[in-house]
Amino acid sequence: MNEPTSTPLVRVRDLVKHFPVENSGDVVRAVDGVSFDIFPGETLGLVGESGCGKSTVGKCLLRLIEPTSGSIEFEGSEMTDLGGRSLQRLRREMQIIFQDPYSSLNPRLSIFKIVSEPLKIHKIGSRSEQKERVAELLGKVGLDPRYMSRYPHEFSGGQRQRIGIARALALNPKLIIADEPVSALDVSVQAQVVNLMQDLQSELGLAYLFISHGLAVVEHISVRVAVMYLGKIVEVAESTDLYADPRHPYTRALLSAIPIPDPKVRRTRVVLSGDVPTPINPPSGCRFRTRCPEAQPKCAEVEPELREVAPGRFSACLFSEGYDEGRPFR
Repeated sequence: MNEPTSTPLVRVRDLVKHFPVENSGDVVRAVDGVSFDIFPGETLGLVGESGCGKSTVGKCLLRLIEPTSGSIEFEGSEMTDLGGRSLQRLRREMQIIFQDPYSSLNPRLSIFKIVSEPLKIHKIGSRSEQKERVAELLGKVGLDPRYMSRYPHEFSGGQRQRIGIARALALNPKLIIADEPVSALDVSVQAQVVNLMQDLQSELGLAYLFISHGLAVVEHISVRVAVMYLGKIVEVAESTDLYADPRHPYTRALLSAIPIPDPKVRRTRVVLSGDVPTPINPPSGCRFRTRCPEAQPKCAEVEPELREVAPGRFSACLFSEGYDEGRPFR
C-alpha cells in the first residue's frame, strides 16, 4: 500500500464482528474482515447501503461493542487488549457524534450538564472551569453560551447536532467517529453542519471516520473513501479518484444513483437486480456477485481480496484492472 508519509492514527486489520442468532447456531456476519487506516487530520468516508456494517465498524473502533476478532491500533497501542482505566484514558482521544440528535441527548439534562459530562467522568477541572469550557465549546459550534441552562427540547435538530458536536470536542480528542451525523437533518442544515465539521477539523487537527450513505456529502468532506458491501470493504481510494473512476462494480452502481443538478445531463444508471443477501449466509466467492451486472463463473468460486490495483487504490474485484498484479491490503 502506498501510504502517506505520516504514521496512521488508527490502524484496523481483519476486524470481525459476528452477532449470534438467538436459539440458533447461526451468526450475523455484520463485519467480516475489514482493514483500513486513518491518518492524523484526515477524513475517511465509509459508505455503503443500510445494513452493510458501517456503524458496527465505528462502534467497534470505540469499543462500544466488542469485536469478535481482529486488531485495532490507536497511535500504536492495541485497543483490543486494553480494559479498565487504560481503556478509559485512551477513550479521551476518541469520541463519537451520533446519527440522531433527538435521541442522543438526555432530555432531563441541561445543555451545560450534557456537554460537561465527559469532563466530569474524567475529573477535569472545577465546576467554574467546566462552565468556562462549555461556554467555549458552544461558541466554537456557533451557539450562544447563554443557552447552556436550556434543555434539548428548546432547540432545533441542527442546533441539537451542534450540541452533540460540542460534547464530542470536550476532551480535545484526536479522532471523531461521525455516525451519519447529518442524515436526520434538512438539506440546508446538513450543509451547515458539514461546513462546521470541516472548520473544526482545520482549527483543531481532528481526524474523522465519516460514516454515511449520502455519497454527495461524503465526496464533499472526505480525503479518502472506503466502500462497504455486506460486511466487507470492496474499494478504497482518494475521494477524487474514486468518484472520477470507480474500479469496483458496486461502487459504479452507487455513484450512478447520484442525481446530477443539470436537466440537460443524463447519467447512465446501473440498476442492481435482486435484494442484498442475508449476512447470516452470504454468497460464496464474491459477496456482490448475485447482484453484479459483470459477474463471471469464477466469482462464485474465489473470494477476492482487497488488493492494490493502482497506486493508493484498492479494489476487491477479480476483474478490476491491475488486480492480479496488485498487493493485498496489509
